Amino acid sequence: MEGKEVVITYDTLFDLSRRERFRKELQPLDGSFLVDVVKYLGEKQSILKSQECKDSVFSSTEAEKTRVQIANAKKILKDLYERREAKILQFALFHSRNSSKSFDSSPMLPEEIELFNDVEKILTRYREDVLHKLLSGKGAECFKMPDKPKALKTEERTEEQESSVRLKCAVPEFVGPDMKTYGPFNDGELVELPGAITEMLIKNGHAVVEGQNENSKNDA
Repeated sequence: MEGKEVVITYDTLFDLSRRERFRKELQPLDGSFLVDVVKYLGEKQSILKSQECKDSVFSSTEAEKTRVQIANAKKILKDLYERREAKILQFALFHSRNSSKSFDSSPMLPEEIELFNDVEKILTRYREDVLHKLLSGKGAECFKMPDKPKALKTEERTEEQESSVRLKCAVPEFVGPDMKTYGPFNDGELVELPGAITEMLIKNGHAVVEGQNENSKNDA
């Protein structure tokens, strides 16, 4: 893109996305591309607001056209970003495997160079920490042993255990702490619910543990 006077339009975005899609190499973008795109979308939004304020069939039609164009421009930008992202990730992977190879970052935007550097560092670090130690025959002490997951699963099952309670009044439908819907329940109904919910109903005076009423009467 030549010169500083770069004008972003729908057509230029479409052309950039098409070139990125059909060419293997990362295509160069102007250094101010991101700023220019933000400005372009801002201008389009201003035009749309102006059109929406006018009360006429013509302005309504034009507003819909502008609205569609903004939506399509965002789709093109997403496609362009993701195609460039995929290429940069491939470059980072290649460079982490072949650190001696020179790499040309000139087609990248500053933000893309930062992405490349971050990903390449992570890949290189894990390659050194895992693959190199593995191939060099390092002892098992270099690698972490997995934690035992069974205790956690047992705790989860304990939290999900249900218990029976007798309702002392009608209870409307409600959503429990687990985001599941319970009820409605009738007065005197015997229900089996997760422990946390039965505790809540008993605490609020809406239910009692089955047999508690009869025991209380006998004690009396």
